[in-house]
Amino acid sequence: MQQPEVFTLRTLFTRPYLPSLLSSFALLAIAYVVEHHANLYAFDYALRPTSNYVGDLILDNIPALDLNFFIVEGAFISIVLGLLYVLSKPRSVLFSLKAVALFIIVRAFFISLTHVGIHPESINPGLGLFDSIYLYLNFQSGLFFSGHTALPFLIALIFWGNKRARHILIALTIAFGAAVLLAHIHYSIDVLAAPFMVYGIYKIAAYLFPRDYALIEPPPKT
Repeated sequence: MQQPEVFTLRTLFTRPYLPSLLSSFALLAIAYVVEHHANLYAFDYALRPTSNYVGDLILDNIPALDLNFFIVEGAFISIVLGLLYVLSKPRSVLFSLKAVALFIIVRAFFISLTHVGIHPESINPGLGLFDSIYLYLNFQSGLFFSGHTALPFLIALIFWGNKRARHILIALTIAFGAAVLLAHIHYSIDVLAAPFMVYGIYKIAAYLFPRDYALIEPPPKT
C-alpha cells in the first residue's frame, strides 16, 4: 500500500485505512467486554474463603501509603494526555489502538487464571467520581499484572524512537509501579512482571498487525 506524503487524522477515514480503523474500534469493544467479565470473575473469586493473601518481600517491609490521588486521578490524567499524544501522531493511531486492545485482552486472561487475595493493608479508593469509575473498571481484584505499570510502558515501546516521549513514559512506568506498591494494591510480582509481559504483547501486536505497525515509521526519503 502506497502511503500518502501527508498523513493526518483525516487520512484514517479514507478508503485504504478506514477498514483498519473500524476493526480497531471493534477490537477495543471486544477487549472491554472480555475485561469486564474477567474482572467480575476475579472479584467473585476474591470473595471465596480459598482466596487468601500471600506474603510479599517488598510489601511486608514497607508501610502502606495513601496515594489514591496519584493512582486514580493521576492515571486518568495520564490516559487522557496519552490519548491526545497518540492523536497528535496520526501514523501511530491504528497500531496503538490495536496494541492497547490486545493488551487488555491478554491481561484479562491472566487475571482470570490465578487468584490471590487482596493484601490486608491495601489502601481502598475514595468515594469520588473517578474512584467509582476506577473500582468499576478494576474492582482492585485484578492483580496480575499491573495495568498501571504496563500501559505507560506499552506506549513507551510504541514511541521508542521519540527520546523525550520514551523518557517521560518510562518515568511514569516507574512512578506508577512504585505507587501501587506503596499503596499495597499490587504485589511486587504484578509490578515487576508487567514490563516483560508488555514487551511480549508489543511483539505479538507487531506480528499480527504488520501494516499498522509499519505506519509508525516515517515514509522513506526519495
